[in-house]
Order: sequence, then structure tokens, then C-alpha cells
Amino acid sequence: MNRNHAAALVISIGAFSLSVTGAIAQDSGAMKSMPGMHMDAAAAPAGSASAKLGDLDISGGYVRAMLPGQPVGGGYITIHNAGKTDDKLTSVTSSSAGKVELHEMKMEGEIMKMREIKGGIAIPAGATVTLAPNTMHMMFKQVKTPFKQGGTVPVMLMFDKAGMVDVNLPVVSARGN
Repeated sequence: MNRNHAAALVISIGAFSLSVTGAIAQDSGAMKSMPGMHMDAAAAPAGSASAKLGDLDISGGYVRAMLPGQPVGGGYITIHNAGKTDDKLTSVTSSSAGKVELHEMKMEGEIMKMREIKGGIAIPAGATVTLAPNTMHMMFKQVKTPFKQGGTVPVMLMFDKAGMVDVNLPVVSARGN
């Protein structure tokens, strides 16, 4: 499979705004100009959502606007566990989507693979876990109304020990800026 076919596979599998790194991104300048592809996954946009729940500091939360015909949306957030006990993000729900799954993307050779993370995401004591493009993220399925820039998407984050917290994630550009 050549790099262009691999890039097309990433877009068709992900079907939402994700950055691509690794071998595909390094060799394909065309990826940077594709709608919905954003190469700077490190920083959350200005105005991103935040919350506090027990020892958990939640910050940098946002979703990307959905492109026409896009069936799913991507959401991102950073969770810092300031406590001395491990916790786990067990699930996410949203009134804006029929289902929200926790997903992970990984490069396997030259192919980007995405899979659902069963059982939740560990938030170790003293650690920071970031759900960001091209890594772990929230995938919104059965979206009721496509996410539009300037809007918000309500989510409920459920943690094993800390409980649950409601956060309104701002909708940013499909390009992530």
C-alpha cells in the first residue's frame, strides 16, 4: 500500500478531523492542506473547557466542527490527577450524540490504526493524560446535529473513583485552529 492509499484509508476510517504524524505525515505535504487535517496536535485552542473534580483537574477540552457529510466527531481533553490514588476515565456520554467512545490511534508501520479502548483510560496518581488528535480521543457517533464552530457540545465524563462531571466543550474550526 503506498502512502497516498494509506492517507486515504486514514481519512475514510477516521472520518473526522484528526492529525496524522509518523511516516505518513512526514512524507506527505498534501496532508497539511486537506480539510480537517491539523498537524499541530499539542496545544488546545483558546477558550477550551475546564473543570475540577476531586483530585482531577480537567482542562483543554474541545471538539472540532464537523465537515459536510462527516458521520462522527472528535473530542479532546487533558486530565491531571493531582491525588495519590489512580483513577480511570470509564466512559463519556453526550446529549449531542447517541454514543461516545474512547478511541486510540497508533501507527503500525506506515498505517494509522484506530480502535476503541475497552475498559476506560487509566489516570495514574500524579500523572497527566491528554486526549488529543492522533492519540487517544473521544469519538462522537450517531451525532444528532453536526458540530458547528462557535457552538458547544455537552459531555458527562465518568471516572471510576472521582465520580462524574459535566463539561461543555467548545466547538472549534474543523482545522483545529
